[in-house]
Amino acid sequence: MSRDGQEHSDNEKPNPTPYSVFPEKEKIFLMLLCSFAAVISPISSSIYFPAIGTLADDLGVSISQINLTVTMYLIFQGLAPSVVASLSDSYGRRPPYLACFIIYLGANIGLALQNSYPALMVLRCLQSSGSSGTVALASATVADLSTRAERGKYIGYATMGVTLGPALGPVIGGLLSHFLGWRAIFWFLVILSGVFGIFVFVFLPETCRAVVGNGSIPAPKWNRSLWEVVHSRTQKKNGRRTSEPAYETRPKKRRRANPITASSKIAKDKEAALILIFGGLLFSGYMALLSTLTSELESRFGFNTIQIGLCYLPMGAGSLTSRWTIGYLLDVNFRREAKRQGLLIEKNKQQDLAKFNIEIARLAVTLPFIYASCAFVIAYGWVMQSKTSLAAIIVFLFLSGHTTTGAFSALNTLVVDINSESPATAVAANNLFRCLMGAGAVAVAKPLIDKIGVGWTGTLVAGVWVVLSPCLWAVYLWGYRWREQKMSHVERIKGRKEAPS
Repeated sequence: MSRDGQEHSDNEKPNPTPYSVFPEKEKIFLMLLCSFAAVISPISSSIYFPAIGTLADDLGVSISQINLTVTMYLIFQGLAPSVVASLSDSYGRRPPYLACFIIYLGANIGLALQNSYPALMVLRCLQSSGSSGTVALASATVADLSTRAERGKYIGYATMGVTLGPALGPVIGGLLSHFLGWRAIFWFLVILSGVFGIFVFVFLPETCRAVVGNGSIPAPKWNRSLWEVVHSRTQKKNGRRTSEPAYETRPKKRRRANPITASSKIAKDKEAALILIFGGLLFSGYMALLSTLTSELESRFGFNTIQIGLCYLPMGAGSLTSRWTIGYLLDVNFRREAKRQGLLIEKNKQQDLAKFNIEIARLAVTLPFIYASCAFVIAYGWVMQSKTSLAAIIVFLFLSGHTTTGAFSALNTLVVDINSESPATAVAANNLFRCLMGAGAVAVAKPLIDKIGVGWTGTLVAGVWVVLSPCLWAVYLWGYRWREQKMSHVERIKGRKEAPS
């Protein structure tokens, strides 16, 4: 019908309900806000590396004991998001965001004031618990706002902060530790988290589809941003919301938060389990090299904390640039596969994966990145072992960072794709696997390098990736069939429940 009640002409069609009512520029702003809010998790880990030696001396403990705090940080980084993500998928993104920042702020104040190793250990666990949930929430916000066909395009925006953490953290940590002492590192994080926490409180609207659907359904008053509260009338006049809330875009049943079993339920799925296991192995090898870079540069080149921090920049820069590379390639391959498989792509409309092999679309890009990463990790290990060229070490750090984080981002995207109804929980499950496995890798990395050398350690890491890469080839070949069987099984169970007695 037209505005005056007349019927549409043959060439006119009513506008379909959009996947998201947020304008393009607002989507980008919100993704950047969530991305930079999530920077507190990776920067809290990487900013710590250049000060490991100084902390060990001041607290009177060994470097291995300080490395244990890195291990515990990773363990809690894996556990905490399961609680945060499950709650956010049911009750919204904003409340968990604000809770994370409050916990993180308090932990950093305590870390800046503490004087003992036990206090350092406990507060680092608390710091990790507060910061790690923001990464899962950022990925979930991207899923709330973007369709699968355009998700690769937004990776650069959505993960910019997460990749800047590893790039800038060691440099900032090295400078602060060298000139002001290690306590300045935690005071810096207090200021950083305070600023980002204020931005989230003031500007971030609720995006969870279980609460606001495609953004047209008003969030409860207590769950609105300060900007929305103050400017609600202006926003309505400017057409921010549709005239009628699209309630059909909100899931019919609100899932009850179940922090204990939500992530494990995803991991029980055969397809998801293979992706999570290999993603965990990929991250573990990466963390093993990252956590030992400080000690290797100290022992082989005699670098101070500033020089060590600067040597982390290439790996972080590689991680950052990979977001645009992998994002572009994922979108290009998605469109190519959609055309080949006959899937129609409509702007701002979500694609139905029931008849689309998303596994091929994602893994055809991911697997080459993984094998390239294997080559670069081996090259880095042997160049560091021989100590022939610092320039070559820097180049291979950049290339390994670019390919490894690019592959991991693509796997993360695939996990969200096949668990679209609970994106935050899917990311949390991914985080759980990678952090627990990464914690084990960090714990054994230094003793392993001391025993067999960094060259053979790099070769071992790459060898494990190659040997277990058939996990992903299995998903590539049979993942779609497994997903079809799972959907058919769910439909049969649903049909039996709905059948009259």
